[in-house]
Amino acid sequence: MWNEPYLETCCRAALHRLCLAGDAGRPTGMKDDPCLTRLAGKGLAQQNAQGRFFITDEGTARHASDVLKQEKLHTKKP
Repeated sequence: MWNEPYLETCCRAALHRLCLAGDAGRPTGMKDDPCLTRLAGKGLAQQNAQGRFFITDEGTARHASDVLKQEKLHTKKP
């Protein structure tokens, strides 16, 4: 069942750029600020005191499923 909010193409691209930025994060003042703010509101990104955006663990998982098209790994119970 689908229970994750839909991400527009621009937001998926911003999520990918955020992932590529790694520990440096993404600065404010870029064209994708509205998307980064939207991602932060969904818990997929966070903004530090200096204004830089960083991907969260939830954002990394969403990047894997939406951008990289990787299936979630399910653990088998014995």
